[in-house]
This record gives sequence, structure tokens and C-alpha cells, in this order.
Amino acid sequence: MKCNHKLGHQLKDCGVTDEGCAALASALRSNPSHLRELYLSENKLGKSVYLLSDVLQNPHCKLEKLW
Repeated sequence: MKCNHKLGHQLKDCGVTDEGCAALASALRSNPSHLRELYLSENKLGKSVYLLSDVLQNPHCKLEKLW
């Protein structure tokens, strides 16, 4: 049986700050996962969001949607 569900995680409006976003980017960079979707809307990410955009450039990154 083939599963078509995409792996995702919802962190919408969870109080994620620049520090948390930097930690998340570091974790994704050092250990690329099967995570396909990541919802971070309504958080106070600031400039740390650029760290996530760097992670998306990694060919091993499976992330397809970043909200």
C-alpha cells in the first residue's frame, strides 16, 4: 500500500521567536528530515526566517511548503 500523506508540522501562533527559528533551522540543517510542510505563520520570526531560507537551498532538504 502506498501512502500519499505528506509529513508536516504545525507551529502556527506558538510563540516561536528568532531564537526558536534559529534552533529549528540549525536542526534541519544538521539533520535533514522527511518533513515536507512547516507552518510557522503568526509567530515573531524577524530576520531569522532567512536562516530557514538557507536550509531550503540544501539539496537534501525535503521541505516543500513553508508557511
